[in-house]
Amino acid sequence: MHLDIEPQLSEQEREIRDLAHRFAAEVLRPAGRELDALDDPQDVIAPNSILWDTFRKYRETGLAGIDAATAELSPLERIRIRTMVSEELGWGDSGLAISLGVSGFHRTFALMSGRERLIDRYIKSGHDEIGCWAVTEPDHGSDTLTFTEPHFNDGNLRANCIATPDGDSYIIRGQKSAWVSNGTIATVAALFCTIDPSAGFHDGGVAVVPLDLPGVSRGKPTNKLGQRPLNQGEIFFDDVRIPADYMVVGCENYAPTVEQILTFANASMGTTFVGVARAAYEHALDYARTRVQGGIPIINHQSVRSRLFKMFMQVEAARALARRVSAYNATNHPKIQYSVASKVFATNTAFEVASQALQVFGGNGLTKEFPIEKLMRDARASMIEDGCNEVLGLVAAAKL
Repeated sequence: MHLDIEPQLSEQEREIRDLAHRFAAEVLRPAGRELDALDDPQDVIAPNSILWDTFRKYRETGLAGIDAATAELSPLERIRIRTMVSEELGWGDSGLAISLGVSGFHRTFALMSGRERLIDRYIKSGHDEIGCWAVTEPDHGSDTLTFTEPHFNDGNLRANCIATPDGDSYIIRGQKSAWVSNGTIATVAALFCTIDPSAGFHDGGVAVVPLDLPGVSRGKPTNKLGQRPLNQGEIFFDDVRIPADYMVVGCENYAPTVEQILTFANASMGTTFVGVARAAYEHALDYARTRVQGGIPIINHQSVRSRLFKMFMQVEAARALARRVSAYNATNHPKIQYSVASKVFATNTAFEVASQALQVFGGNGLTKEFPIEKLMRDARASMIEDGCNEVLGLVAAAKL
């Protein structure tokens, strides 16, 4: 399907898109199926797991450095490539796509800081670090991101992770929740934490924290309904000391940074889950062409054909919104309400299309022999992660 929908691609765009599609088809899909089938999430990250081969192949393809490789292009050309790659990776396996994407999250903040020590360690060193976005806490989930709401400034709310200034250092105490993506495998965290608890979440900071420091420990990988190949788990900080210049965002810029990162992350989720919706639609279309009931392929039954067309429209509508939002944000001052609309619409669409695809498969769709039940579980998880859709809607509505 992807070959029919991209008008006027340049040779470079076509090559990168096709590279991403091959990687998704040949690496992500089989790895995703294998990892999803493991009963114990600890086995997903075992030393002999195919997960590590997936990370290695991702780096070898050059897709991890796609922004640097396309730096000479215009912002609109770069985002066009990025959205195509994101969709293809979501089409392959959304859990692995998120894990691979967030693995470079720390680099954003190292580069943003302009600090030579962090840039040398995390940008120039060439080390194969794995990053994570450590934001959610045991007592706080999406509310840590709702900078538009009154509670964000409420000092009566007690954060679970606090960084206290101590001379030329910060001391970090507390924990991040079981929902930190790459939480139990990351070597470095982009840690969103509270600095002044009396101001609620508002007076927070973002630190780049090496996770091999004394006082850092991990919980068990979270055992989940969907996106099982995506490692998630707790991180504990017991008097962890970091240099003050590792705190790359301070209280004065924390709320704008939350808005900026949420805007970027939600737009990325939109394009990724267009890929999931597309995968579900394509599986249903292929199955309808080959499954015979009533003496004919079921695609010849009007009810099935009508269902497939509705799914087709939903996928195309989600893609159009996700692409438009990404293009707008890349060429204008980004607006979070558009990114939230993309994330909420695309993830809802992915779940709805996967559910309709399962209906096309009938009883076969309920079995693990066919791919649809996994896609539906993966899509359901997306409606909660990176901020649950209902709470994100409150943030977006405040900006209308």
